[in-house]
Amino acid sequence: MADAAEGGAMRRGRNETEEERADRMWQELIQEVRVAQMGVQILFGFLLTVVFTEKYDDLSGTDQTIYLVTVVLGACATGALIGPVSLHRLVAGRRVKPQAVRLASRLTLLGLVLLLATTTASLLLILRVATHDGFVPYLVAGVVAWYLLCWFVLPLWTRHRHTSR
Repeated sequence: MADAAEGGAMRRGRNETEEERADRMWQELIQEVRVAQMGVQILFGFLLTVVFTEKYDDLSGTDQTIYLVTVVLGACATGALIGPVSLHRLVAGRRVKPQAVRLASRLTLLGLVLLLATTTASLLLILRVATHDGFVPYLVAGVVAWYLLCWFVLPLWTRHRHTSR
């Protein structure tokens, strides 16, 4: 604490090389991706089974379209969230980790957006089938707003509020 007072300001950040920072950020990113991958893979797995049930034939054309869009979104989310693993494996040892971390981070963010879309479409389909009430779009919109708040608004607000320019 005395060093911080003598220097006039509290030191922020870490004293690490670009490679050390990339290693640390890679480890953090992989932990985040593991959580998202688990969720999207479970959701996608359940989605794949729906078409083989008797109930699928009873769905309206609109509901079948929502289902197909949901499955495609789930497949895309799965690809984006598994992409960082493949990226790491194919570029490991090539001395491009800082660049790989940036690309993997972008893939992960894209995967989260696609997971949001997949979850939204899944919820819409389930609620349309479970109830035929007019409140379904409003309920889905409320859940999407909640996801947006938790996944994007609060993190971006925190970043804006607590980081220096």
